Amino acid sequence: MGANVVETRPSIVVDDVRKDFLLRHTHSLKETFVAWVQRKKSGSSTFQALDGVEFHVGEGESVAVLGLNGSGKSTLLKLISGVLEPDAGRVLTRGRLAGLIEVGAGFHPDLSGRENVYLNAAILGMNRAETEARFDEIVAFSEIGEFIDQEVKHYSSGMFLRLAFSVAIHVELDILLVDEILSVGDAPFREKCKTKILELADQGKTMLVVSHNMSMIKEICTRGIVLKKGKLIFDGPVDEAIEAMNKR
Repeated sequence: MGANVVETRPSIVVDDVRKDFLLRHTHSLKETFVAWVQRKKSGSSTFQALDGVEFHVGEGESVAVLGLNGSGKSTLLKLISGVLEPDAGRVLTRGRLAGLIEVGAGFHPDLSGRENVYLNAAILGMNRAETEARFDEIVAFSEIGEFIDQEVKHYSSGMFLRLAFSVAIHVELDILLVDEILSVGDAPFREKCKTKILELADQGKTMLVVSHNMSMIKEICTRGIVLKKGKLIFDGPVDEAIEAMNKR
């Protein structure tokens, strides 16, 4: 298996995975009528987002998922997180997983920041005692302390994302999935986010990271997986993976 061989036991197993999406196309009334008269099928086609993707990630590894837009990176992370299911193959994970994929997806606009911390932490798998133990740290990291009891619908987008990211990053986790979330907030906050992720990497957490920021990828990851049009075309050292991605 070459670069896929890991000495530690795997935290993530992606085994010959395929994922297709049905694309629905809108047509004018005239086009729809003509298709009906000619007995032609219209309105949808199939897009293959991932095709036969296979790799393992060992415990404590930090791996970058690289590729141009539309290569299947975000779909892969959603399959690993359990948001989507594969059409073929299987995805296995070991331990508690937190996905920074659609940050704040579980937030309710009519609840306060405080209430949303407990709600989103529960969605991410934390019990109330764990959340209470980390609550002050979550709020301090988000830098929105004086607004924590206001309804989230009154937050700016930056405040909302900072609090959502802070909840996710403080979950007691074994595996962290990161999808371009390091673009959250202003430059000082982004730097703080990166420092926190590096800290988690030093603690031996398993990470799978999607980002277009190659300098950050080099700091966090030692290995890179490259996708092209849904197929895995390279798996190896991160510097070589970046080169492979840039080859046309």
